Amino acid sequence: MKSQDIRKQYLEFFESKKHSIVPSAPMVIKNDPTLMFTNAGMNQFKEFFLGNGIPKNTRLTDSQKCLRVSGKHNDLEEVGMDTYHHTMFEMLGNWSFGDYFKKEAIEWAWELLTDVLKIDKDILYVSVFEGAEDDGLGLDQEAYDLWKAIVPEDRIIMGNKKDNFWEMGEQGPCGPCSEIHVDIRSDEEKAKVPGRDLINMDHPQVVEIWNLVFMQFNRKADGSLEKLPEQHVDTGMGFERLCMVLQNVKSNYDTDVFTPLIREIETITNSVYDKDSLPTNNDGKVSVAIRVIADHLRAVAFSIADGQLPSNNGAGYVIRRILRRAIRYGFTFLDTKEAFIYKLVDTLSAQLGDAFPELKTQKNLIINVIKEEENSFLRTLEKGLVRLDTIISEIKNDTVSGEKAFELYDTFGFPIDLTALVLSEKGYKLDEVGFDAELQKQKDRSRSAAKVSAGDWQTLIANNDETFIGYDNLTAEVKLTRYRKVESKKDGELFQLVFNQTPFYPEGGGQVGDKGYLEAPNGDVIYIIDTKKENNLIIHITKNLPKNIEGTFTAVVDQKQRTRSSANHSATHLLHQALRSVLGTHVEQKGSMVHSGSLRFDFSHFSKVTTDELQEIEDFINARIREKLPLEENRNNTYDNAISEGAIALFGEKYGDTVRSIKFGKSMELCGGIHVPNTADIWHLKITSESAVASGIRRIEAITNDAAKQYFATQSEAFNEVKTLLKNTKDPIKAITSLQNENSELKKQIEQLLKEKAGNLKGELTNQFTNINGTQFLATTVDLDAQGIKDLCFDLGKNLTNAFIIFGSATNGKALLSCYISKELVIEKDLNAGKVVRELGKHIQGGGGGQAFFATAGGKNPDGIAKALDEAKNYL
Repeated sequence: MKSQDIRKQYLEFFESKKHSIVPSAPMVIKNDPTLMFTNAGMNQFKEFFLGNGIPKNTRLTDSQKCLRVSGKHNDLEEVGMDTYHHTMFEMLGNWSFGDYFKKEAIEWAWELLTDVLKIDKDILYVSVFEGAEDDGLGLDQEAYDLWKAIVPEDRIIMGNKKDNFWEMGEQGPCGPCSEIHVDIRSDEEKAKVPGRDLINMDHPQVVEIWNLVFMQFNRKADGSLEKLPEQHVDTGMGFERLCMVLQNVKSNYDTDVFTPLIREIETITNSVYDKDSLPTNNDGKVSVAIRVIADHLRAVAFSIADGQLPSNNGAGYVIRRILRRAIRYGFTFLDTKEAFIYKLVDTLSAQLGDAFPELKTQKNLIINVIKEEENSFLRTLEKGLVRLDTIISEIKNDTVSGEKAFELYDTFGFPIDLTALVLSEKGYKLDEVGFDAELQKQKDRSRSAAKVSAGDWQTLIANNDETFIGYDNLTAEVKLTRYRKVESKKDGELFQLVFNQTPFYPEGGGQVGDKGYLEAPNGDVIYIIDTKKENNLIIHITKNLPKNIEGTFTAVVDQKQRTRSSANHSATHLLHQALRSVLGTHVEQKGSMVHSGSLRFDFSHFSKVTTDELQEIEDFINARIREKLPLEENRNNTYDNAISEGAIALFGEKYGDTVRSIKFGKSMELCGGIHVPNTADIWHLKITSESAVASGIRRIEAITNDAAKQYFATQSEAFNEVKTLLKNTKDPIKAITSLQNENSELKKQIEQLLKEKAGNLKGELTNQFTNINGTQFLATTVDLDAQGIKDLCFDLGKNLTNAFIIFGSATNGKALLSCYISKELVIEKDLNAGKVVRELGKHIQGGGGGQAFFATAGGKNPDGIAKALDEAKNYL
């Protein structure tokens, strides 16, 4: 059975059980501060489990794109080493929100696997939660009895808290689970060891394929459990593992989910994939590399398609790390020294594009970004190899310290296992213990800075109907419905407040959250420093808790910041329209950031935007501003109707059945953010920069409103100052051009004078060399710039053999040392100018380097030049 048919059959089965089929949410999560990536099928439904929202249908099913590479669920290092771990995978799921519970979940799971998909009952095992004394929980008797009616008791495994109690996190909904495991070993192997003895023992052919989670409890901050008001079902089945079973193969990588990619990798890299090889031998390492590349390509491609580009921080850093791991495996084990992974995108798109259309619509972007990242990292690897050679040349024994290896890893992005491999080939060792210690220090620092401790929500009013009224109001009378305390090393102690209604816009859609204050009837004021949305709750962040938490307060949004940020947000819509008008309809928004002071807009485009195009874009926007276009807003539009009306939906965003459309003239987009009532309120837009973000992605930064006014005021002031300096000339441009020409002529004259000065010095210095052990030595100060000193060194050196020259120079409070060593000395006496200036540079409180025969060092202590010159002779 083909994988696309398996996916279809699963969804249709649960559709027959009155489940609504919903699309996969984006794999990249944009508006959840607790999670960067969707790592389980239930992520998009968290608000329903937490009771912060009510689903339209209490039964849902889907196939969700998931990524597990960080945090609690991290499978990255296992990927490629075995047959069943992945970074990106599909999770087939069915959910019940306060509807059916254990009986239906268990019976339907068995019916699908054995009756519909025809999996042999004799290769299946099930597990139930055995209980946990620390939580005061006993055996999940209900689940046990349900399974006992279906399977023989020797097929039911008792599972501990680690394996059979699922938790959303340290706090929140949780409950016992029943896992279904499959044993696909040969009959001979089964005769030797029963399958039940290998459950959860990391055997590659005795694996879990489906987890049925029964949400019954809420884990509180103190670790205790309380019963949820409603019981839920959350199931997840590994699509790739299910395909392995139904296609009668022994590895996920042998299914048609991966084989097209593996064949393409073999063709491109001229390598051979051996599905039975072990990662301990050289052939095995080739196969591991092919598995890593096939898996990681999927993760990276889906992430880019969902709007997350590789970068140096956050989710972007995770994606870059995954891609670089794939590149490095190709570099090391497939001998690929040129970019090639991007060539696999066509195969992936053809294979999965029907199930996930974003792979087709974003294919060119995915190809361009991966290709650029590959080329960039391959250059990094080359630089890292050069740096590693330098490190090796400086060590005094046969071991590279963990500190140096960590510097190479952390600063240069050079993989540690590649460092170990290169050292081994050259006959050197790596201090792995020291490296691990440095890495652990960094992890501890990161964890300490990022760790947030959250208390339980204290509920004052049972109200799940929190209303956002910020589109029409900047103030409101509010009551506190719940609050909690959170602590972190970065921010200290803060409070999160939730109200029955709020005018505060929570951060989202690229727009920053509102700030403002909360005023009590007695005049006490609590400042709201940020507003965010988490699990469908609008959270107001404060440094203090109101004294009378049960009182009525006046919530007031900072009007100035709101006005500025809304002007910038509306300007991004006009900018999007302008880009598509000027550059072409291929332009798509790839991200934005709207602050009160400025805006940033990322978009797809194949080349740098020219100065003339930028001016045309700016003129287009300001023309729309002058037209005073009114805001046309539909808060209760349907998605399909909005799209048919011409609205632009942003890629990587998840839209519900009801959407809000924003229209200014011919600009129409789906957007939940805050906007100005009229384009005239933007005042004016000024583009401040245009740059590249990644291959095929450009970024424009701009300002509007008060920031634009300040910009023009500053420019005017600067212009007036320039005119004053130019003695109020009527034509400043002509005057500046004249000064530039004059300056250029003077520079030429100075260069000529310095050449003549160096020529005179050459004659004087030729007679100052002294012979030290057969070496012509000269150490003195000269009054020349760096280039003049270099020219003088080479002029003197070309007429001498065995020359060792070191010059010192001081200019504007800065010190410079330059060292020239004849090539004969470099070879015969193992002298190195780079090492010399690095050591002597300590006297001038600086450092430097260069080649073995010429190097320079700069420093901030001219007084140390004399000491440095005096010590130079010690090298001879």
